Amino acid sequence: MQYLLLNKPYEVLTQFTDENGRRTLKDFVPVPNVYPVGRLDYDSEGLVLLTNDKQLQHRLSDPKFKVEKTYWVQVEGIPTPEALDQLESGVLIQGKKTTPAKAKLLEGVMFWERSKPIRFRANIPTTWLEIKISQGMNRQVRKMTAAVGYPTLRLVRVAIGPLTLGELQPGEYRDLSMEEVKQLKDLARPKAPYQPHFRRR
Repeated sequence: MQYLLLNKPYEVLTQFTDENGRRTLKDFVPVPNVYPVGRLDYDSEGLVLLTNDKQLQHRLSDPKFKVEKTYWVQVEGIPTPEALDQLESGVLIQGKKTTPAKAKLLEGVMFWERSKPIRFRANIPTTWLEIKISQGMNRQVRKMTAAVGYPTLRLVRVAIGPLTLGELQPGEYRDLSMEEVKQLKDLARPKAPYQPHFRRR
């Protein structure tokens, strides 16, 4: 079995083919028969896990296993404590409330330069947030920050469960260690249902 981590660059599709000629994973990962676990938007950057372990791929993509993903998000404006509370308690997206998340302000975030810089407006500050979710709605983080009044300008996935970007630069990938594969499999292991124990009198 193969297990790879890729730092997906900006404006790359999380698939291996595109009839419109856009960049895909094939431009960065010359390994046959591996497939991405879940998706990362074309205009988002960061960690993508690829594997040919179909069972693990299915379980890690299934929301019921609640694998936490960590995003660092640059937003327009400076979110208030109330906005962070709202992100954590859940926001309405197309009539459906998101599950509780973790959200906090970050300071001193430094990333590589993006191929297309974010739009800059001198009179509007930007802020980096860390947002952790275990749901997988389409463009969820962007919709969440927009719902509380702070549009996303840049989004980087920095962790999937215990796996982090580390030193990976955009377009670079590496094999997972045996220990990392074990950690992922532990995350995706079905939890035994709670069985109450009764003492006999």
